[in-house]
Amino acid sequence: MMTMHMLSGGRLRMRRGVYYPDAPWDETMDMPVSCALLRHPQGLALFDTGCHPSIVTGAEERWGSLSRFMTPVFAEPESLLAQLPLAGAQPNDIDIVICSHLHPDHCGCNAFFPRATVIAQAAEVAAARADDADAWGYRAVEWELPNRLETIEGTRDLFGDGRVTLLHMPGHTPGMMAAHVVLDHDGAFVLGSDAVAVRAHLDERRAPKNTWDIDRAVASILEIAALQRDGATVLFGHDAEQWATLWTGAAFYR
Repeated sequence: MMTMHMLSGGRLRMRRGVYYPDAPWDETMDMPVSCALLRHPQGLALFDTGCHPSIVTGAEERWGSLSRFMTPVFAEPESLLAQLPLAGAQPNDIDIVICSHLHPDHCGCNAFFPRATVIAQAAEVAAARADDADAWGYRAVEWELPNRLETIEGTRDLFGDGRVTLLHMPGHTPGMMAAHVVLDHDGAFVLGSDAVAVRAHLDERRAPKNTWDIDRAVASILEIAALQRDGATVLFGHDAEQWATLWTGAAFYR
């Protein structure tokens, strides 16, 4: 039987207007960074690794100007490294790290899983290595690592049994990826990450301002909406209201 732990990857403060267009220009919002530990009979996989713990006190040193737009507002116990033991795992237990995309709040702890194979869409790796990568929010320090990097194109059935299916959902970034997870007891979930960061984007079929391609982002949201109609529970990447209702840490879905 497969289980899924939802784990904190940190918490950030951003301008609310990035996600909600009617918000006053100076209004901010605190938002969770979500990660998931998938415990499958064939191995342990992490979907995203959140923020590097060092940004708690040294965000500008690690992220540069990006730290002015994404301000860390968490303590180290909220980082993935502190959360993993709650789920009964240690870094060397992790076999696979799935990168929804390569922005630093989603792959910041990749360095702590040296034996894991890192999986990302080929289009995402190309974007993160492009000449203008820094301007699009990528930071090589977070993901250019000695880990074995496996690039994929399109859909991938991770374990070959339909339990975890990786889905290319471009829009937020060129290689944005979601995961469709099927559990025996709690049913199907979509780990949306920034393909659908908050509930309003799914409900209103619209993309936020921090989007590489609006049309592709909306097309991806429509694909996720179809999975929702088929019965999947969509887990948003940065929705504080939903996060407060989820089982997290030691509690798990099965």
